[in-house]
Amino acid sequence: MDDFRRIADRLTAEIAAGRLRPGDRLPPQRQFARRHGIAASTAARAYGELIRRGLAVGEVGRGTFVRAAAPPSEPALSEPARARVDLELNFSMPPEQPALLAASLGGMLRPDVLADALAPMGAAGTPAVREAAAAVLSRPGWTPDPGRLLIAGNGRQAIAAALAALVPAGDRLGVEELTYPLVKGIATRLGITLVPLAMDGCGVLPGAVRSAGPLRAVYLQPTLHNPLGVTMPERRRAEIAATLRELGIYAVEDAIYAFLRDDLPPLAAFAPERVVVADSLSKRVAPGLTVGFAVTPEAIGDRVASALRSGGWTAPRFAVEAATRWLDDGTVAAVQELKRRDAAARQGLVREHLAEFAVESDPQAFHCWWRLPGPWRADTFVAAAARRGIAVTPGAAFTVVMAHAPNAVRLALSAPPPGTLATALATLAALAGSVPEDTEVE
Repeated sequence: MDDFRRIADRLTAEIAAGRLRPGDRLPPQRQFARRHGIAASTAARAYGELIRRGLAVGEVGRGTFVRAAAPPSEPALSEPARARVDLELNFSMPPEQPALLAASLGGMLRPDVLADALAPMGAAGTPAVREAAAAVLSRPGWTPDPGRLLIAGNGRQAIAAALAALVPAGDRLGVEELTYPLVKGIATRLGITLVPLAMDGCGVLPGAVRSAGPLRAVYLQPTLHNPLGVTMPERRRAEIAATLRELGIYAVEDAIYAFLRDDLPPLAAFAPERVVVADSLSKRVAPGLTVGFAVTPEAIGDRVASALRSGGWTAPRFAVEAATRWLDDGTVAAVQELKRRDAAARQGLVREHLAEFAVESDPQAFHCWWRLPGPWRADTFVAAAARRGIAVTPGAAFTVVMAHAPNAVRLALSAPPPGTLATALATLAALAGSVPEDTEVE
């Protein structure tokens, strides 16, 4: 076994035995190396292995800490156990939505229609769903060619197929320095190396793409970036498009949240021959019965279609037929409008309850990014929130380089009822205003 793994195993045992407690700061790597008579690089790899195992977290400028323990089975409070408030997953279901969806599905119960809906279908879907999807996905300055649309089971599968088609195993994919966590998992499965790209308030920097070394492709979230909520302005989109052409690389544009803010053309409008647009009905409609879309440049359409088939990522026809009805009869458009209003109202609650804190968000997003006040660390704040029945996501979940996790949390706003969300935000504000010692488990 490699030396660094033996050291990581010993530290793991120390954590399991309770000799290293949640929240303990590990010695600086050079000090640890001198103490144990090992190379500094070995110490760094051992710490990295602890982070990979989920037992430690690195925070920029602060060091490496033992990760906080999972919340106890019973709350460490005197009140009765409360229901968990989920601010980790974005799952919006306005009250009017089920009735809207049900009205469109009645016709599918006819035997002849149901027989068609249960037939097999390929990555190209059906002409009807391609035409309907092209109309709904269109934005100012861009309407996708229905002939370039491929159909996946969901947005994640569309992204996975695009990456599988563009980036061979062992090659490099550029991503924003804070990125969608599932892309990290997809990259691991596909054997792709992620390269973090620096960002500013307008999104990824063109210079960061140029200076990253050889890349096969980049994965970007130009609209309502998850977790930051940043939306890339048109000028930056044009600059990134020019950079893609200059370097001869492709981009996978994640447009999953773009329906909440459809006032800008996608990156694909500036470089249609260099950008795959991945979108879906998951956030627009519901994750339980969804369909994903990949709008591909002509040169790589066959490669993405092949990846969809070989990965088992094509959509079931029943879901496609249901989606076609919702797209055609205006149901999707109606649900989108409900969700836009809902997102704006929930952002109003964030401004009301977290006004005194460093919270970044777009007024049309379903999430926000909270840079925590000292002396809180993200890991201990997440654990303290969990003891109060509230689940939030630490900044480390979005980092590409785990040793440099920001001291921040992301709040997903769409799942709880508005009243529950308001109470949860007030609870978190009070928690952030306290000191961590007040929340430690004895």
